[in-house]
Amino acid sequence: VDPGMHGRTINLPLAPFTLIGATTRAGMIQAPLRNRFGHFFHLDFWPEVDLIEMLKRSAGLMKLEVDGKAFAQLARRARGTPRIANRLLRRARDYAQVKGDGTITADITDIALKMEGIDKLGIDDLDRQFLATIINFYDGGPVGIEAIAATLNEETDTLVDMVEPYLLKIGFVARTRKGRRATPAAFEHLGKTPPAKPGSPDSARRQMDGDRSESETPGLFE
Repeated sequence: VDPGMHGRTINLPLAPFTLIGATTRAGMIQAPLRNRFGHFFHLDFWPEVDLIEMLKRSAGLMKLEVDGKAFAQLARRARGTPRIANRLLRRARDYAQVKGDGTITADITDIALKMEGIDKLGIDDLDRQFLATIINFYDGGPVGIEAIAATLNEETDTLVDMVEPYLLKIGFVARTRKGRRATPAAFEHLGKTPPAKPGSPDSARRQMDGDRSESETPGLFE
């Protein structure tokens, strides 16, 4: 109480209690506070099996008719996150009620999620824009996250918190000291050809072709 030299400490009698903290940035908590927690746990992405069981429970609460293949599709595209799985289930329900008879089948789920721009790996439009920016504008990287954010006209925190974690998990993006780099799997998913590695025959051939074209170009003052 009170700032500066007039500050005073007041002791308050409290009954025994348990304090639970949750954060995605534990490193930003000061060490004296962080070390007072008795146990540390890391929450990972949910596996598809657990997501399917969770979706079955959600479907039961909403009194929906869903076949097994639809559950598998929803779980596969949920990015390992329960709240995303529930959101996709509601979108599939909406489409089934408007365009079908209310039953959520695998075909209904596939059509509904395609309308949302979500492919079979759970990658959405922003994810594809992120990968396409690295590949098309920066030759696959490496490139800094600030440059990507400026190109996409998005906030850096949005890309770091919403886009990167899942792309890193499935191996589509690699983080290096020089920046973000698209992996060969990302090139293949977008239908692009990965650049040849330095020192490979393809790389040497491209370099020779480039040198040959430069030598054949007439000079400016010729």
